[in-house]
Amino acid sequence: MAITKVLCGLIIKDHQILICRRKPEKSLGGYWEFPGGKLEENETYEECLARELQEELDLMVTVGDHFKTVIHHYDQKAIELIAYVCDTKYEVKKLVDHDKIEWIAIEDLLKWELAPADVPIAEALIETFSRSQ
Repeated sequence: MAITKVLCGLIIKDHQILICRRKPEKSLGGYWEFPGGKLEENETYEECLARELQEELDLMVTVGDHFKTVIHHYDQKAIELIAYVCDTKYEVKKLVDHDKIEWIAIEDLLKWELAPADVPIAEALIETFSRSQ
């Protein structure tokens, strides 16, 4: 089974992180996730993430450091989810693949129904955040 590379942005402001809920008609509809999308040919990870966040949320970001990579096997596919910390001065202007967004406390991430591939990233974020307090 081929593994699809997917980039996601960890957008943190004032100890809160942006999560997005997938539209019901999409795969994994109703699950919350860190926003991002699939890597296209000849793109760097940073280019992909900046493009996807612009396309899906009309959100301009500065892509920072790599945070964590997770390989997750779903029933019909496998993804390599690559998370980067991102910074923005802007607000989300539109929703394409999502029907709702929330800014939530990092320590509350596991209280939300996250997509399975996002859970290990959320766990690592909570651990990192609690150590820095």
